[in-house]
Amino acid sequence: MKLQQLMSYTRRALDDYQLIDENDKIAIGISGGKDSLALLYSLAGLRRFYPKKFEIIAISVNLGFEGMDLSKIHSLCERLEVPFYEVKSEISKIIFEDRKESNPCSLCAKMRKGALNTRAKELGCNKVAYAHHKDDFIETVLLSLIFEGHFYVFPPKTYLDRMDLTVIRPFIYLDERDVIGFWHKYDLPVQKNPCPADGNTKREYAKELVQQLNAEHPGAKDRIFHAILTSNLKGYC
Repeated sequence: MKLQQLMSYTRRALDDYQLIDENDKIAIGISGGKDSLALLYSLAGLRRFYPKKFEIIAISVNLGFEGMDLSKIHSLCERLEVPFYEVKSEISKIIFEDRKESNPCSLCAKMRKGALNTRAKELGCNKVAYAHHKDDFIETVLLSLIFEGHFYVFPPKTYLDRMDLTVIRPFIYLDERDVIGFWHKYDLPVQKNPCPADGNTKREYAKELVQQLNAEHPGAKDRIFHAILTSNLKGYC
């Protein structure tokens, strides 16, 4: 996928769900994965001609794992003229050494988002952009149905009243395969996830389940996504 196509999908989401307002200052959460780096590229390009002026910065929460090198990501941000901030933390130590969590993902996500949001507020941001793509939305629905017994998916835009921040998800229309194509075409400096739980999570199970369903019933993934968009859930109306 070319950058122009990536920005087109992103702009469609911005327009459909009114994700950006005039003079927004948006923090992009950079995990080091392909999704957040593609979002960085897309919003950096769109800010040059989008009708509503907005500013972006990049924030990466360093979880404290050994071998996490953010220098290439920092260099990419400099090339894209996006200020980069690293938040150092001991989240990995707290979860794996102090608490010895057997199911670490939920707590890690909460702590990581808390650190990101706090730094975003300190830097004067009013919005935070997450790089959840179409597959993430679909997988979340399945996880909710299977493990929680109700139909839930995060909306494209969420206001966090305790933090006075708005979370936006501009990649709602992007298939993961398109993000992968963009990653390889533009040689994104993706960092391997050093977490010992990586690849062995409920999220990974849902990803494999979606792939199996779509292989056995072609078009199933798109039909699930259509159900999300027409579900009348809060944020989709």
